[in-house]
Amino acid sequence: MLRVGIVGVGYWGPNLLRCFSDLEGCVVSAVCDRSPTQRETISKRFPQVQCYSDFNELLDNDLVDAVVIATPTATHFELARQALEHDLHVFVEKPLAQTSTQCSALVDLASERNRVLFVGHIFLHAAPVLKLRELILSGELGNVTYISSRRLNLGPVRKDVSALYDLAPHDISMMLYLLGQQPESVACSGLAHLSNDIHDVCNLTLHFAGNRMAMAHVSWLDPRKERTLTVVGDKKMAVYDDLALEKIKVYDKGVSAPGPSSDFAEFQISYRYGGSYSPWIQEKEPLKSECGEFIRCILEGDIPHTDGVNGYQVTRVLEAADSSLRSGGTPIYLEEPVGAVS
Repeated sequence: MLRVGIVGVGYWGPNLLRCFSDLEGCVVSAVCDRSPTQRETISKRFPQVQCYSDFNELLDNDLVDAVVIATPTATHFELARQALEHDLHVFVEKPLAQTSTQCSALVDLASERNRVLFVGHIFLHAAPVLKLRELILSGELGNVTYISSRRLNLGPVRKDVSALYDLAPHDISMMLYLLGQQPESVACSGLAHLSNDIHDVCNLTLHFAGNRMAMAHVSWLDPRKERTLTVVGDKKMAVYDDLALEKIKVYDKGVSAPGPSSDFAEFQISYRYGGSYSPWIQEKEPLKSECGEFIRCILEGDIPHTDGVNGYQVTRVLEAADSSLRSGGTPIYLEEPVGAVS
């Protein structure tokens, strides 16, 4: 039985604790959190779980085979590094680390220690996103021209990271996964309204080879919650609405331009207004699927598609976006990436 430790049981950690506690093949043996209140709450609900305030104490007591890190972003690298150096498998909530250099170091360390390094890009384990990927690979949408997303709400406002680092990893991870390639350039503009140093609203633009692009709008300052992602192909289009009952809707709509002509009268844009349908999706709780995949990869020796390289790829885009954001939206051109999107 695989022994799992949860590090950070404040906002998101309790959800991870619930999911791992429900899985076969593992048992949550320990948690770590600085808050006495949180530790007391966990002890009452899960009396069999050992609670620690100090991460080093948890590591030294040989109580876990794997750790799940759900702490503030600034702590991810150091906690993951220590866990890997103790030969533990590691699950890190998004983003993997603050910089691509830190991510590369974790990828190398996990490889040296032959341990699973898993990143919490939860939407890459969500049934609707897997269905979108299936639609793209099958050719039903045709050649994908662009992807756009909107991740908006009134709060919750973070004090440690911007809306870019808090919200955009979800959309970036989906865009890279669906397009199957890394961007050539990244540009980002935004607004720091509540704090001079932390941006609350960001608009991110990614340009890819093959005349493709992706755009993400993230915000803590919108009056209405919105979680949508639109994939535009030259045959059909699809919309993923995470808040809707029918998560995916495919539209047989499109527009095409005529071939080259010197006669203006022959230059007629052609529009297609077809029907729409919602494909059947076998819904599962994404977080439980994600946790189960982490355990499966450890037990079966598989490489997860949200591994350390995947975490590096998303973080390098975040890093470039943040650099663009702080230089007034100037595009940042990326060098050849490590690995490939699986």
